[in-house]
Amino acid sequence: MILDRYLLKQFFPVFFVALSMFMLLMSLVDLFANLVRYLSYNVPLTQILKVSLYYLPKSCSFALPMAILFAAAYTLGELYARNELTSIFSAGIPFWRFTVPFVVLGILISFLSFFFEDNVVIPTFKLKTDLGRFLLHQQPSENNSDIVIKTRGGKLIYAADYYDDATVSLNGVSIIEQGDEGNFLSLIRAPRAVWGGEYWIFSNPLIYAWEGNRLQVRPLEETTAYREHPDTFRRSAVDVESLHAGDALLLVNDLKKAGLPYIPALADYYHRFSFSATPFLVIILAISMGGRFRKNVLLMSLLTSLMVTVGFYVTEMVTMMMGKLGYIPPLAGAWFPVLLFVVIGLILLKGAKT
Repeated sequence: MILDRYLLKQFFPVFFVALSMFMLLMSLVDLFANLVRYLSYNVPLTQILKVSLYYLPKSCSFALPMAILFAAAYTLGELYARNELTSIFSAGIPFWRFTVPFVVLGILISFLSFFFEDNVVIPTFKLKTDLGRFLLHQQPSENNSDIVIKTRGGKLIYAADYYDDATVSLNGVSIIEQGDEGNFLSLIRAPRAVWGGEYWIFSNPLIYAWEGNRLQVRPLEETTAYREHPDTFRRSAVDVESLHAGDALLLVNDLKKAGLPYIPALADYYHRFSFSATPFLVIILAISMGGRFRKNVLLMSLLTSLMVTVGFYVTEMVTMMMGKLGYIPPLAGAWFPVLLFVVIGLILLKGAKT
């Protein structure tokens, strides 16, 4: 339809300019946040530019919803200010029909943004993070303390005072073995255990076990039965946001099986999908606001876009925090802001000019 092409023709130039502007703003914020430390470590300009280049896809991901919201609201506002919307409505074309191209575009961009995030943003952001840490001498430690994990379906419980990644050893080790019904079978205690390549080697271990009706203690003979990999005890340096969607789900399942806290990772996994739906969300909001500004369209569209974006991200931050802490289900923490703002958009849409 001619009007569909005309609407998109008015939208795309504004969208690309807005996207470029917001991406530049995001990149500058990240750059100036670390600029003093870059200068303190005499990081070459080429390396600083390389870090900023790796950050561009991530900044595009952050700027995309804001740019879509601004471009759509500005386009509809300009059409209203030039009385073009009035002419369209006078021709008997409903407002919902006129904005169908925006809805289709929002759905399409939502699908594309998920694959863009999974295949472009995540690898480049990991490169940016690793390079930034290397240049600023911020190598993460994988040592861990006060460890309690469950393995083998909960039948084996490890407790350790400290895991030393440099020597791949556990200090202050206790291992409780349970039966199928959760009954106590044995307890192994050792001041130290060292990873031998395939299994743990204990120093002066003692085993407490039932012998008849009495709990007996005796030295534990050398055994190769305890083969839980050292990765199980390391401080988790893996973030769901740095993994592809399939790998993120595997990480959540591994944490759950190991008895480690998995709810924050599960919330981040759900957020991967909910964040991809924001282009469709902001299109609904933009349509509901379109035609409400007849004067100062540029300024009002920009201010409205910033206010709605800040409101959405603050709401998302609060619900995600509640989801990670377990106050609400992780799925609700990720999707509640999207559903809330879609409902708000639909309510505003009922009062849009037609």
